[in-house]
Amino acid sequence: MAIKRIQKELTELQNDPPLGCSGGPIRDTDIFNWQATICGPEGTPYEGGVFYLDVKFPTDYPFKPPQVKFRTKIYHPNVNPEGGICLDILKTDWAPSMSISKVLLAVQVLLTDPDPNQPFAPEIAEVMRTDKKKFEETAREWTKQYAS
Repeated sequence: MAIKRIQKELTELQNDPPLGCSGGPIRDTDIFNWQATICGPEGTPYEGGVFYLDVKFPTDYPFKPPQVKFRTKIYHPNVNPEGGICLDILKTDWAPSMSISKVLLAVQVLLTDPDPNQPFAPEIAEVMRTDKKKFEETAREWTKQYAS
């Protein structure tokens, strides 16, 4: 069932990709391991950046969420240094009705609206809470350095 569902979502993603997002298998022979890209949203410190993510689908997908992590280094309170993402739909709020397109859009929204109250990188969240200008400057610098 997982293979059929992933192939269906791949076709949908190729035919109607969410704005600023794309993805697909790394190799034709392995439908479970993808690379995805998200363009930094306009008006954010991530604007102009292209962020690469690794997506690993479990064999019992869609009953379990995919594992998604940033491959591109990013300065963000909800992304840890290893690229792990603190996002409810990738953990407790996952539902089989969700798709990889929805996941990519949710990650893109997280770039637009970081949540320092649910940090995965507490030190970055603290900077965001106490000195938003410094947070945005650092996020912009990292985007230029790692995502351009």
